[in-house]
Amino acid sequence: QVQLVESGGGLVQPGGSLRLSCVASGINLDYYQIGWFRQVPGKEREGVSCISGSDGVTYTVDSVKGRFTISRDTDKNTVYLQMNSLKPEDTGVYYCATNSDCYVTALGTVVAPPKAGYWGQGTQVTVPS
Repeated sequence: QVQLVESGGGLVQPGGSLRLSCVASGINLDYYQIGWFRQVPGKEREGVSCISGSDGVTYTVDSVKGRFTISRDTDKNTVYLQMNSLKPEDTGVYYCATNSDCYVTALGTVVAPPKAGYWGQGTQVTVPS
C-alpha cells in the first residue's frame, strides 16, 4: 500500500522557519518527481516546489524562491521542504504528491499537480499576520 505522510507544519511567527517532511512507504521516491503544493480554503491549490526523482533537479516557483528549498534523503525515502522567512501569505495546508509536473517556461517555473499520482493528507502551516 502506497502512503505519503506529511509532517512538520505548525504555527510560526512571520520571519520564522519550518521544515516539512514527506515520508513515503510502498514506493521509492527516487523514481518519482515529487511536488509540494499548498491550498487555502476558497483558493486554488498552488504548486510550490518540486524535485526530480531521476537526477534531483529542483524547481521552485518565483513566489517562494530564495525562501523555500526542496531536498530529499534517499536513505529515509523522504522529501523535505525547508521554509524560511515565512510570511502570512504562506499559510495553508501543504501537500506532497508524486508524478508532479514541473518545468520552466519563459514566464517562470511551473509546479503542476499530477494527472494521476499519490497524495499525502497534508500538514497545516499557519503564519499569523
